[in-house]
Amino acid sequence: MKFVIALFSPPHAPASRRALRFAEAVLESGHEITRLFLYQDGVHSASANVVSPQDEQDIAAQWAEFVSRHRLDGVVCIAAGLRRGVLDEQEAKRYERGAANLASGWELSGLGQLHEAAQHADRLVCFGGH
Repeated sequence: MKFVIALFSPPHAPASRRALRFAEAVLESGHEITRLFLYQDGVHSASANVVSPQDEQDIAAQWAEFVSRHRLDGVVCIAAGLRRGVLDEQEAKRYERGAANLASGWELSGLGQLHEAAQHADRLVCFGGH
């Protein structure tokens, strides 16, 4: 079965941890994740500058490692990312910001990427949001 996973909550929210555990279970069960899409406050999980307290799990780092290890298509909504200061090199230059902070393994792209992935997947599973 092909899954698309959309995350709407920041890395410190329980929904982010649940989404990660769900994604791990999907792959362990032999299914496929065709796209991970970060939207709204979920884009914070793609920031290389998130620092978790020492007594908490670093879910953003776990997401980055998960995406990299499994060579997944990790997409960050560009509009939500820009609004929340999650920038790649190109956007940092375009908006004359001093640094990019998009973590390795993630790419900025439009909301259409979520729509397109959902059209080709068996299931779209969303975590968090309002």
